[in-house]
Amino acid sequence: MSGMNVLVVGGGGREHALVIGLNESPSVNAIHIAPGNAGTASLGLNHQVEAGDVDGLVSLSQHLEVDLVIVGPEGPLVAGLADRLREVGISCFGPHSAGAELEGSKLHAKKIMQELKIPTAGLILIENSERIEEALNTFSPPWVVKRDVLAGGKGVVVTESRKEANEALSYGIECDGFVLLEEFLSGEEASVLVIMDESGYVCLPPSQDHKRVGDGDTGPNTGGMGAYAPAPIATSAVMQRAIDEIIEPMHHYLRNQKIPYRGCLYVGLMIDENSAPKVVEYNVRFGDPETQVTVPLIASDLGELLLSAAEGRLSKFDVEFHNYSAATIVLASEGYPATSKIGREIFGYDTKLDEGQIQAFVHHAGTGISEAGYVESTGGRVLAATGIAPDLDSAVNAAYEVIESIKLDGSHYRFDIAYRAL
Repeated sequence: MSGMNVLVVGGGGREHALVIGLNESPSVNAIHIAPGNAGTASLGLNHQVEAGDVDGLVSLSQHLEVDLVIVGPEGPLVAGLADRLREVGISCFGPHSAGAELEGSKLHAKKIMQELKIPTAGLILIENSERIEEALNTFSPPWVVKRDVLAGGKGVVVTESRKEANEALSYGIECDGFVLLEEFLSGEEASVLVIMDESGYVCLPPSQDHKRVGDGDTGPNTGGMGAYAPAPIATSAVMQRAIDEIIEPMHHYLRNQKIPYRGCLYVGLMIDENSAPKVVEYNVRFGDPETQVTVPLIASDLGELLLSAAEGRLSKFDVEFHNYSAATIVLASEGYPATSKIGREIFGYDTKLDEGQIQAFVHHAGTGISEAGYVESTGGRVLAATGIAPDLDSAVNAAYEVIESIKLDGSHYRFDIAYRAL
């Protein structure tokens, strides 16, 4: 497959991680990114087509004569980008719109899990404000309120305040006509990114995200403030249960649909005190920042791996992994996750660490090139420092060494990434 022409859709840290992996793939000749960021611009060609512009992305793919499109965010998948690309004969890593409803509709995903007897939290569908108090009495606090919409990983309210839960439920009914109240699952979270098609699936090393903005998992939810892999909580025994009870049944279901699922299935797990995994959520794409710590651990050719899934022949591809650990720490803008201050110059974004087996570098996310030519912040999560090492402690230390050398006015990051493992 020498000389493959690839288009990566998206402009965050996940997409930069994929571009770095593709840049190291012998099978890949040229990398295009839409819209990309300052980091992807150094490894490929950015195109000013937004990730939500399905028509524009199809036209761009045809114009560039790409062999493979890799879709980062969920929005274009739910909107049918993969369907449109396949109609014009372009291979796409990312599920068709029906498959993407696993993330597009939490209720849809829940119904499938119940049908397949996949372990997950209990659920109440509330369509009338008069039922709110009765529903709240059904589950013990904390309560988990979910709107049935795409919300970029932030459409969930978890609270022990009955008043706050009531307000969140009322708001969901007002906006959407119904809302979901879910049983709270206690335990420790882990994420498993599963590359799959109708022929088979491959589980990437399990990771753990840090959702809250502050140390010790305090403060509001974010899109993710850091991650590490492999996560020790996902032991071989836990992973085997997850495969038997969660991944295998869902793969069997998806492979037998009229149009099979081809792409990444993100499995968010809660592992309880008895080491029993349950599904918190399914997403239909690579996670962010989980991609930043799992892609560097893939020893095989990333381009060929993703193309084989996009073409329905994954079972013929033997995947190999590095026996290393990875950790990534997100640097966020002042004000994030509320209103972020953007347009500020970033210094030290090209810092690297190379000490043989211990390496660290920067993944760009919300970055761009200003009119004056310097690298500036353009979003809430600006970039991430990622360390790779033979052990987790060394990977974390390397990542912190790099992030401490980056300067962005008002920025902040967590000081306890991977604390549960360490």
